[in-house]
Amino acid sequence: MLLIAFKLCAQPYSVDWSKISGGGGTSAGSVYSVSGTIGQPDTGVAMSGGNYSVTGGFWSLISVVQAIGAPALTVTYSGNSVIVSWPSPSTGFQLQQNSNLAVTNGWATSGFSISDDGTNKSITISSPSGNLFFRLKQ
Repeated sequence: MLLIAFKLCAQPYSVDWSKISGGGGTSAGSVYSVSGTIGQPDTGVAMSGGNYSVTGGFWSLISVVQAIGAPALTVTYSGNSVIVSWPSPSTGFQLQQNSNLAVTNGWATSGFSISDDGTNKSITISSPSGNLFFRLKQ
């Protein structure tokens, strides 16, 4: 009978805490990946160890809020820009924005320049930061 002993080694990495939240995404490169989620309350100092560092915090969010009876809004990404678009013509509708949905009177006419190619109206936001919510209001 032949017996062979194997030595098993664990990696020196650990996760000291975790939380369950919604949303988020993953960034990957080489053999490592990091997953994050929106709404993390742990902004501030970077967590580091060895050659790696992670800074927690809030991600930028741009979202559309569909108003009943209004044309559909769409959000697309192009490089470092975000494009919010809706069908043209959309007579009588005005694009509004709000940075905080908890503030009901925070809706105001959007200050972004609106383009119209005859099929769609759109705005382009270069290098967005913070939260922005959009809706069409008649």
